[in-house]
This record gives sequence, structure tokens and C-alpha cells, in this order.
Amino acid sequence: MLKTAEELRIELAHRIRDRRLALGWTQKDTATRSGIAYMTWRRLETEGNASISDLVRAAIALRCEDELERLFPIPAASSMDALLARQAKAEPAKRRRAPNRKKAP
Repeated sequence: MLKTAEELRIELAHRIRDRRLALGWTQKDTATRSGIAYMTWRRLETEGNASISDLVRAAIALRCEDELERLFPIPAASSMDALLARQAKAEPAKRRRAPNRKKAP
């Protein structure tokens, strides 16, 4: 079933609250742990209103940061040609990021 943005936002707010309660933390304590202002944390849990930065901080404080990495997966390639093109495009970026390794003397 498709949900509206409002429904998803409220569900997420409730999950954040439920996770905090399961950990046995107060809103004030969790706000401090996350580096989010207390009133912002309250709004996050009750209304689901927060910036992406606040959401990331909340996920880290509640030990859910790994779940953020799964939010927007890259879609599967539609064909073998598309997969090969994606891999070819990613390869130069990998080479640029490779650490400089010095040869042993």
C-alpha cells in the first residue's frame, strides 16, 4: 500500500520515539547525545519535522546509522550493457580514490 509523505513522516517519528524508549533514554538525554536541541528533538518525535542533518544525527545517536545506507539503493541495471556501462564509469573513480602505496625498501 502506498503511503503519503505525511503518513511516512509520522510513522518515522513514532519509530524514532519507540527506539529511544526501547533504549530507556529520555528525550533530553537523547537530544544531548545526538547534538540536537531538545525542542528540535521533541518536534522530531512528535511531528516528524527535522532537517536531514538532524535525522542523520538521530540515527547515529539511536545506533541506526547502518540503516541510512540502505535508504536509497542504486536500482538494478536494466540490461547487461547498462551494467557494464555503470561498471566502466565507476572504475576511474575507484582508481582516483586508491591510496598511495609506497614500495618497501
